Amino acid sequence: MKLDVLYFAWLRERIGKPRERVDTQATTVGDLVAELAALDDWHAAAFADMGAVRCAVDQQLADLDAPIAGAREVAFFPPMTGG
Repeated sequence: MKLDVLYFAWLRERIGKPRERVDTQATTVGDLVAELAALDDWHAAAFADMGAVRCAVDQQLADLDAPIAGAREVAFFPPMTGG
């Protein structure tokens, strides 16, 4: 399945691009992370600490076990803080 993957903040900086279109066999966000981390050192560094990464599937916050079947995009970003 083809999927748009979006990167924000320091993830974009580590990977070196704001988005990419991937062809994936992943069925969950966690599977997708594993595939992406295996691509190269930049992706591996970005996903090395998943405690510091949040994700959304089609603009809805999601956990690593969330299914991605039928999704158009998955976004990765650091946790947000506010005040």
